[in-house]
Amino acid sequence: MSRYLNPARIGLLSLIELYTEEAVPNDASLPVLSFIASHLLDTNLTVTPSGSNDRRATAESTIRLVTSIKDFEQLLSPFPAAVGLPGRRLWDIFLHKIWKIDSLDALHAFFSQSQLLLAENRPQLSEQDDIPPGIRLSRNSPFGTFVRRSQLEFQRLRFHDVTELWKDFVKYRQPTAGYFRRRNPSFGRLSFDNVLLTGEHEWGDSTGALASVAYGDILTGDLDATVPASSDDVERLLEFQVDQMQKYGTRIPPEIKAKFQEILRDSYLVPSLTHYLSYLDAWKSGDYPSSFEYLYRYFDYTMQNRDRLFYQYALLNLAALQADFGCYKEAVSAMLETVSTARENRDMACLNYSLNWLFHFGRAHPRLVGDLESKSMLGTAQESLAFLRVKARETDMWVLWSSALLSEARMILSNGDSVATAMEHIVRSSQLIVEKNMKGMMSAQLSLNTAVWDRLGIASLSAMTCEAFLRCHARNSNFEDELRVTCRLASHLADKGKYNEAFEKLEAVEANSLRSSRVKQYWQKMRGILKLSQELHRNNLDGAEYLLSQLLQSKSEDLEPDLRFVMDSLHIDSLIRRGDLPAAFDKVDGLISSLQDEDKDISIRIRLLLAKARLFDLAGRPQKGFTISMRAAGLAWRARLLPELWQATGAVANVLTSLSEFGAAARLLVAAIPRCLESDSDAAAASLYSLLADAHMGTAGTLVVPAAAGGGGKATNRRTEFLTRAHEALDSAFAHFSAVGDVEGQCEMLTKSATVMRAVGDDVLAEHYAARYLVLRREADMRST
Repeated sequence: MSRYLNPARIGLLSLIELYTEEAVPNDASLPVLSFIASHLLDTNLTVTPSGSNDRRATAESTIRLVTSIKDFEQLLSPFPAAVGLPGRRLWDIFLHKIWKIDSLDALHAFFSQSQLLLAENRPQLSEQDDIPPGIRLSRNSPFGTFVRRSQLEFQRLRFHDVTELWKDFVKYRQPTAGYFRRRNPSFGRLSFDNVLLTGEHEWGDSTGALASVAYGDILTGDLDATVPASSDDVERLLEFQVDQMQKYGTRIPPEIKAKFQEILRDSYLVPSLTHYLSYLDAWKSGDYPSSFEYLYRYFDYTMQNRDRLFYQYALLNLAALQADFGCYKEAVSAMLETVSTARENRDMACLNYSLNWLFHFGRAHPRLVGDLESKSMLGTAQESLAFLRVKARETDMWVLWSSALLSEARMILSNGDSVATAMEHIVRSSQLIVEKNMKGMMSAQLSLNTAVWDRLGIASLSAMTCEAFLRCHARNSNFEDELRVTCRLASHLADKGKYNEAFEKLEAVEANSLRSSRVKQYWQKMRGILKLSQELHRNNLDGAEYLLSQLLQSKSEDLEPDLRFVMDSLHIDSLIRRGDLPAAFDKVDGLISSLQDEDKDISIRIRLLLAKARLFDLAGRPQKGFTISMRAAGLAWRARLLPELWQATGAVANVLTSLSEFGAAARLLVAAIPRCLESDSDAAAASLYSLLADAHMGTAGTLVVPAAAGGGGKATNRRTEFLTRAHEALDSAFAHFSAVGDVEGQCEMLTKSATVMRAVGDDVLAEHYAARYLVLRREADMRST
């Protein structure tokens, strides 16, 4: 196999020769030049296309060009030729040129004459008139460089390799023989090789035997075998596939993988990078044994002549692989050895990346790296981030610098510190991303922006940021980041009760990208969580129990941090709806005690406190949750976690209502509800409206004129006003419960509305609400069965 030359490059060289001969018409110049440049410039394979489909098309076009001449036909057939007979297409002129190479000697002449295409240092010709007219290429231009390298590589080939290149070229152009024969009646069966055609009258019948020995597959019509690609093409395709898998986190499409394996099977030399590609594919598919085997095989091949120079990268890949497969202790050990080896080899890029990986791993699994800080191997989290920022700035590692700024901002938000300081780090990171044009960092930047808007209770800005990322920046990011943003947007839709739209968002994810094992599991768990939430709201407890049992089969260490607490919250909600309050209490207490040993997000602490206060209320002892509710409100106010603050305000108002402080409870709720509506959480808004209705009902109950005072216990106008306010609040609560499809909440609001109407004296409306309650309960029971 040739190192650089192959039949496709001979075709490109012929096309360049046509262009210099001015045989390409003006309207075809741009398509022809773009086609040549796309297959010559190495940067073309590394430029980020506009989407995953375009990235796949880039690889497919490279493989098609190497294995078939049809791409040349599709390019040249629509255009007429600028020279030659009238009615001829550019495709006809191209075929005439490549079929003129009709022997091994003609192939040598073709490459020797290619130097005439260059503008300088042409050989001294005996007559000036022998210089062919036309365009000349600069020697340092991309086309001139390709011409010079092709000629040089051909001169370096051994005779055996030249003959193999010639036979591959004959096989490559043979599919066009039928078309060329119709255009040229003199074209015969042996016209592809002028030596056989000339010697046929001398050799007679033995010509066929000689041709069968040299071109057996062509003469028998067996053209299904793939034309061997050059080692340069194979390496470029390998580098392209590895780059795409590492950058976007997706697997190779099956059709490209099958075609590439066919090319490798017909090649004489298999690059060692093939083992690394197999390792990545096995890793993404979840094939643990094969991924370890290919990883060890790749580094066994590549480090034979490099000693320990790249040993740290083998350890780095091993640590990442073990972490994905749940071997966390082994992953930490391998990464610590990576740090030591990178420091020994003074590889700052690998060292900084390893420390950054350890920092994020420690945030996700604090128990596994808890001993590292106590032993002063890595220092505290703040010290690690400060070190990374300084080293990234010194070594011009802009991506790491931006990542460290975002990590520090995320840690500030997680600890409940100043939001202004976190925004300062986010803005600094944004400035760095824009100045250095780091498009790949936009996913982390906008994800953190989305988290900030969610914490501030501005759900509309959060959803808009997610949409902006998916429309403008998803093409430049890792697919895992794209999937997380898609899932976050689906969660926003589910919070507003738009479950069908949320499922459509998840179903719209590209199927080929979901072939990766880790991504597929995350997608399935997120879909299961949304389905579980929908079933709980529909009061389909049996279906919810089945989904919950499936989701809880995963260990907590195997779950993503953003999914772990969501599943725990839904588990608690399921226990509450089943009436198993003791089990719910145990679950909440267990989660709270586990947080004491881990540095978890403060929002999780607040939500667990609110869950405990809710359990006290359901158990009939709301006043016992007063201290917990006040503590949750204080933490949420200090951390500026506004959605949790409004829920904590509702919990405090509920305690005040139980203490008969109805006016104070109503004032708190009236102040919190408008701000809660900004978070687009219908469930939280419905809960606050329900509590407001309770407060108004309590106030109305205090306005009954006692019988001893001569009123006979009759209602006053003031009491009727508060009953009307309670009814309006119940209607609003019912509308929000209906939006999320919460059957229990709707039934409760209808029951309270019927009670209010009886207190007002409107028995007709009371019966109407009671009838609606029975219909709703019957429909819910039918759905659950």
